[in-house]
Amino acid sequence: MAGRLQEGDDLSENHEINVTPFIDVMLVLLIIFMVAAPLSTVDIPVDLPVSRAMPQPKPDKPLYVSLKPDLSLAVGNDEVLWTSLGAALDAQTEKDRNTRLFVRADKTVPYGEVMRLMDALRASGYVKVALVSLEGPPSGAPAAPAPAGLTDQPGSGER
Repeated sequence: MAGRLQEGDDLSENHEINVTPFIDVMLVLLIIFMVAAPLSTVDIPVDLPVSRAMPQPKPDKPLYVSLKPDLSLAVGNDEVLWTSLGAALDAQTEKDRNTRLFVRADKTVPYGEVMRLMDALRASGYVKVALVSLEGPPSGAPAAPAPAGLTDQPGSGER
């Protein structure tokens, strides 16, 4: 004969999920991500120019070469001298010359200095270089005028 549990018995099954451990794990993960997210950004202040080009996908771990207004260089967050740029890049990329470098130059830096940096990168063996800018229209600049005929509303204009 099969035995039956009585209604008042303490051995009855509990079909509820204990959610408290799941909430604790999620809160710990949230704190970890909140602490780690600011550490993964570049902290070199550079006033970038604005571009209207279509944004391209960004890699998981980009390597930035920053040219600041005082013409000093930084690879990632580390300040480097112009003479040790190649060695600093080799250390960051583990001598992988196919790594794409992202050049960030302040908009007040003369074009000749940006070309000097590009030449130094090429001399070090790094030819995959992308230029970084801000997205959107230039601040304080008027929008480019539309071609004639596209802005005229029907019925407007001189007669």
